[in-house]
Amino acid sequence: MNKKFIDVAAGEQNPVWNKLTARKVELYSRSDDIRDAFERDYTRILHSNAYRRLKHKTQVFFNIDNDHICTRMEHVSHVESVSNTIASFLGLNTELTKAIAMGHDLGHAPFGHHGETILRKLSKEYFNESFWHEKNGLRFVDCVELLEDNYRVSKNLNLTYAVRDGIISHCGEVDENGLKPRTEFIDFKEFDSPGKFQPITWEGCVVKISDKIAYVGRDIEDAISLGFLGETQKSQLLKMARANDESVLNTTVIMHNLIIDICQNSSPEAGICLSEKYLNQLQEIKDFNYEFIYGNKRLDAFRRYSELVITEIFSTLLSAYDGKYSWKNLAEQKKYYPTLMSSFEKWLPKYCDVAIVPEGELKAIALEAENEKIFNMLETKEIFVQAIIDFISGMTDRFAIKSFEELLAY
Repeated sequence: MNKKFIDVAAGEQNPVWNKLTARKVELYSRSDDIRDAFERDYTRILHSNAYRRLKHKTQVFFNIDNDHICTRMEHVSHVESVSNTIASFLGLNTELTKAIAMGHDLGHAPFGHHGETILRKLSKEYFNESFWHEKNGLRFVDCVELLEDNYRVSKNLNLTYAVRDGIISHCGEVDENGLKPRTEFIDFKEFDSPGKFQPITWEGCVVKISDKIAYVGRDIEDAISLGFLGETQKSQLLKMARANDESVLNTTVIMHNLIIDICQNSSPEAGICLSEKYLNQLQEIKDFNYEFIYGNKRLDAFRRYSELVITEIFSTLLSAYDGKYSWKNLAEQKKYYPTLMSSFEKWLPKYCDVAIVPEGELKAIALEAENEKIFNMLETKEIFVQAIIDFISGMTDRFAIKSFEELLAY
């Protein structure tokens, strides 16, 4: 273990430790708690509903009945494993790395990147703003996800600055090497596009590159399993894989080699980086994946189906909007769409001013939540649209399909 980064790790010796561990409001504490700030963030994410739902969200391949196809939750576990190995070797804060990795994909919509594309279209149409999962992940941990405190009152997750930063800045689509953290503690509203700023910590940089290593390797395994790659592509892939190591037989060895290369070549001076030969190999494999996997025509039907499901759910929920009468409309439509309307009706009160929530069960739900009321008084159609987008982006594939099937009226 060379621990080259131990002096710049996000630990108590770090001069900006207090800023890295800062929260919007003070988090309740227990006198006998043995966890530090980042360990608490990790467990708060672990116990959130958004994390639980990752097990039924598409990574790349929509195959909810195949237990051996990678889901979003498995991908998150791979990123945690890769980043923890690198961070531990380099002497970085593994608890921070784990927390960022655990939370980095909480903002993903159902149906993977296809769902994200559809919500981006809707967001552009109604707000002239882009929807991207890193930004939505920050919105979820800041405003949407709730946990009960010691008194069973639901409150926002209230994570540390460093973990929130790692979530919104983790974009692994931008090709770069020698990652180094930025020095400014910015307002996250300045993030208006994926990858605009580097993470504030070295740990965030490690998660960012680990995300790419994890997905290019695991996606190939699924593509082979599902018959997406023919013998010609398999031969081409093996040739690329063996460019730097003749013993490579599978993607696990490729990932191992990339991890070791990062550990050997990274330094505070050079940044978190790969050697040129492994950087080229990673880029070559990534290009291969985009050509033969992500752009494969066999996914076209899934893309069209995803758009149909999400847009029809969106339109149905939006049809209930009528200012102060929206609650009444939601209640009336439950007889036609019991799953969709009931779940939305019970979810919405947590984020609205209690004064506008109808008496009875919905009012009780609202009173049990002391969180930021992001939809306030539901004053405008735009606020209602944002509520629908938040609701849909949190869905699992299974729940989206179940809700859509109610709309078929058979």
